[in-house]
Amino acid sequence: MKNPLKTALLAAAVITVPGMAIAGSLENLERERSILLEVMFSPSIENGVRHEKLALGKRRLIDLERILLRDKSVIGRNTPEVRSAFENYDLTFLVHASVDKGLSMVDHWMEQVGVSTHSIMGSRIGRR
Repeated sequence: MKNPLKTALLAAAVITVPGMAIAGSLENLERERSILLEVMFSPSIENGVRHEKLALGKRRLIDLERILLRDKSVIGRNTPEVRSAFENYDLTFLVHASVDKGLSMVDHWMEQVGVSTHSIMGSRIGRR
């Protein structure tokens, strides 16, 4: 290097910058899905705003589901997270699975976790 001061400053900057977290396709999908579920079930969001956010989130989730399905690096990873994601296809690939079953995302999610309108209507508010 021609300028040792620049080299020293660059080295100091690289050392002091904290490591960046790199999320893979599965982690990105999980993050977006959790954001979408939060929008679905948040009581503080008005219906018009909820509908807009769900439409945008659904488009992003479709893309991320496709990316994960085509990600060759995931195929070689035999981690608990990857196994769980593919064993629970209907929850991991929420948009694709809801379309396959002809249900809305909310109805599909509720069906998969075992919640129905009947069970909600039969419940009561109380303390445990």
